[in-house]
Amino acid sequence: MVAQIDTDSPALRLRDLRKTYDNGVQALKGVSLEVAPGDFFALLGPNGAGKSTLIGIVSSLVNLSEGQVQVFGSDLVAARSATMRLIGLVPQEINFNLFEKPFDILVNYAGFYGVPRAEAEARAEEELKRAHLWNKAQMMSRTLSGGMKRRLMIARAMMTRPRLLILDEPTAGVDIEIRRDMWKTLQEINAAGTTIILTTHYLEEAEQLCRNLAIINHGRIVEQGPMRTLLAKLDVEGFLLDIDGELPAQLPRIEGAQLAAIDSHTLDLDMPRAMDLNRVFDALGGAGIRVRSMRTKSNRLEELFVRLTGNLAQEAA
Repeated sequence: MVAQIDTDSPALRLRDLRKTYDNGVQALKGVSLEVAPGDFFALLGPNGAGKSTLIGIVSSLVNLSEGQVQVFGSDLVAARSATMRLIGLVPQEINFNLFEKPFDILVNYAGFYGVPRAEAEARAEEELKRAHLWNKAQMMSRTLSGGMKRRLMIARAMMTRPRLLILDEPTAGVDIEIRRDMWKTLQEINAAGTTIILTTHYLEEAEQLCRNLAIINHGRIVEQGPMRTLLAKLDVEGFLLDIDGELPAQLPRIEGAQLAAIDSHTLDLDMPRAMDLNRVFDALGGAGIRVRSMRTKSNRLEELFVRLTGNLAQEAA
């Protein structure tokens, strides 16, 4: 059965999604959410917030209790098999046969979804090259590094040409160089038209990659919208200032702002968004401190995340 794709529908639409497990735990308490076609969307939340349950339901690994899930207009309950053909999933856990070769893993995976072998082999070459793994195509997968295994899982998910790609902590446990290389690959996949939903604990990753986000806590969506709009709600901006020469022993006091030395050549500045930066520079100049360069701190999303989930945790307590 072929899924009926509605090009005017969201890539993902959740309506009043609820999940209560047999032990009585309510993991989802009426989640409604829409992800636009072509979006790069972040789903964030602390451990136990309901992210894994939500992803499990959308990817058909967990049965919903109530509500509706649609993928490009195709209903998950009414047309499960057809809807699942629109979705690619990259789970947290490495779950392929470590004693198979990457090329065979991809070809066999495509075969499960009815892709003819000749086409599957051509796709496998394409995806392995995009993942920078073509030179490893005929090696045992157990010999791959952790980052290579992560990239192989993304390549495998893309073998069915999914319209919606779901990534659950795709860069967990890899170093920053490999992580940034994976970011580039994901941006290329998204630019080619695939809608991506990302869960991550690396908030810098979400801010770097995603245009829209939702924050879930205690089974409810506590905030959602464009990344820039949500970050603009913060009334504090943070900057790192690189200083010419050595900092003086005593830093100037700037009313309304917080100034701290990270080292002898770097200042950490937090200030209200409405404050004029010239006030800061005048105070620094008066103390004999010359700013060579400045850059925005990358913890804005983390601040928003902690503020929203922390407040809710206090309310729940």
